[in-house]
Amino acid sequence: SYEAGTQNWTENMMEEFNSRRGYDILPWLPVLTGKIVDNSEASDRFLWDFRKTISELMSENYYDQLAGILKERGLKLYAESHEGHRTYIADGMEVKRLATIPMSAIWVPKGPAGSIAITDNEEIQESQTVARGNAATHIADIRESASVAHIYGQNLVAAESLTALGTKTHFDWEPNGSAWIWSPETLKPTADLALANGLNRFVIHSSVHQPLDDNKPGLTLSRYGQWFNRHETWAEKAKPWINYLTRSSFMLQQGKFVADIVYFYGEDNNITGLFGNQLPDIPEGYNYDFVNADALINLLSFVDGKIITPSGMSYHLLALDPNSQYMSLPVLQKIYELVNAGAVVVGSKPISTPSLSDNQDEFKTLVDKLWGKEKDKQKVKKGTIYSGHTLTEVMDDMNLRPDFSYTKPNKNTELLFVHRKTKDADIYWINNRNDQPENLETIFRIKNKKAEIWHPVSGKIEKASYKISNGFTRVPLRLDPHDALFVVFRKNTNQQSEIFPNPVETTLDIVDGQWNVSFQKEWGAPEQITIEKLISWSDYDDPGVKYYSGTGSYTKTIIVPENWVDENQQLWIDLGNVKNLAEVIVNGKSAGIVWKKPFRVNLTDFLDKGENTLEINVTNLWVNRLIGDQQPDATKKYTYIATKPLQKADFPLLKSGLLGPVKIIGVN
Repeated sequence: SYEAGTQNWTENMMEEFNSRRGYDILPWLPVLTGKIVDNSEASDRFLWDFRKTISELMSENYYDQLAGILKERGLKLYAESHEGHRTYIADGMEVKRLATIPMSAIWVPKGPAGSIAITDNEEIQESQTVARGNAATHIADIRESASVAHIYGQNLVAAESLTALGTKTHFDWEPNGSAWIWSPETLKPTADLALANGLNRFVIHSSVHQPLDDNKPGLTLSRYGQWFNRHETWAEKAKPWINYLTRSSFMLQQGKFVADIVYFYGEDNNITGLFGNQLPDIPEGYNYDFVNADALINLLSFVDGKIITPSGMSYHLLALDPNSQYMSLPVLQKIYELVNAGAVVVGSKPISTPSLSDNQDEFKTLVDKLWGKEKDKQKVKKGTIYSGHTLTEVMDDMNLRPDFSYTKPNKNTELLFVHRKTKDADIYWINNRNDQPENLETIFRIKNKKAEIWHPVSGKIEKASYKISNGFTRVPLRLDPHDALFVVFRKNTNQQSEIFPNPVETTLDIVDGQWNVSFQKEWGAPEQITIEKLISWSDYDDPGVKYYSGTGSYTKTIIVPENWVDENQQLWIDLGNVKNLAEVIVNGKSAGIVWKKPFRVNLTDFLDKGENTLEINVTNLWVNRLIGDQQPDATKKYTYIATKPLQKADFPLLKSGLLGPVKIIGVN
């Protein structure tokens, strides 16, 4: 992660500049002090050349050289580069081109978009989408690294993942600070956002070593952290969450990324600088890669109707960002070559070259050959230039339908997708961005293949209903809140449709009444209590329960009538609202751990006729115990951290425990 500040000089800068730019830097040095040499336009062009030289030296002498030194010694380089909003005079894609694994960063939300993670206010939950808004910088950063991997030929895309600030002082909107407020359920939307933009290897921030068993939550990395280590309350229940990340990453490492558009963002700004607040206006249903000047000049070619790269990527068209209207001559020459060969290019007529090194007359000649009127579709030899057209208009004109689309049963329905293609299969990853279930129809640019649904949470594969017509396949999907799944096409078929009935659910029993609840010893709570109804631990008067953090075990006996046991019926338990993870144990056997909505476990193979012992072990977060330890009347502190307290006595408590309602569901 490059955090060294701006570099602008080196011992042999004058020689490097002269050889790279083709003219003497000496007469132009006063421009670096704010003076004008010759005229303002010429001085601006010199400054562009100067920054270009710095960028090349950074890429070649730091990143490329480091990658080479490591490779000689059998080591690999993760290059995270500049993350977001840092002053960085180098091209973010170019510096990662020789990295073994290009890397980026994605933080958990740092503004109101993250409120869903720390509030039970339903109005806020419904009005906010997790990891939007200020997360755009991180999306752009991940897109940058993913584009490097796709175009330059690396397969893995890593990210410093789920980073968080640990103190309230940074973000006044956070009523609980951000220390230990995250659970797998509230981390998932951010993780999914990273996957949607190309990530396929998580490097979780941070996992500080915890040498002592008794000092919990333990050591921290300064003020930063979604602290992921063995002292997290839910550490022993984290395997299903890690399995989800693992399965998702593995699937998104298969084959090649499918994109219709390669998007050139220009030569004088980084992707995160340009798109840190708003990503390019790409029509919904199409995917894209960024491309920089280096890759455009050296790697793109046009073969058999597609713009291709040596890594195996292919695109239908090259889009030019408005930022590229000042374009260097080598880039313009390559665009001319691509169009002559047959490529489709969408973008406005360049204004001029930003470099003193370039031949201005040659630049103008090539521009005039390629671009006609302000809004025009111009054939140039075998290719086409669209000027003044939106990408949607161009797609329509090319009769290129979206790779993925979907119906919108709700006003705020929003899905993201990734398409990977292997030799034998098309793999689509679909993500519901909202905290609501969705029943909708999805449409894929696939024909003559059966659809399957692969569930990364459970690892299960099931057949899917589908209908093929006009070169597209329609698949009805039911998505849970913030759900993500894979729709996989791998089996050829001449059958144009196949319909499977939807399961029918029946509520067989509401498990209410008295529960026995036991707590972990030595964490301030009574060993056991009996409750008449399910409420949050934070609503109890007993401070031992009120401020408890850890696992609470809810037990009771339930009766399974004989008519529930039917070979055609599955028996599920729905726990309702859970804060934050739960393991269901029936008759002493674990039926599974659940960590997200819906909190459901299949009990078909665990329940017997007659009496059954039901145990639900629920784990909450560290927040309440940390707040309890700061109370002015606290006579004992149960927690230890190696920094000043990150939770204060007046911070509101988080809902905790089994909130229900708990139901037994029959599924036919």
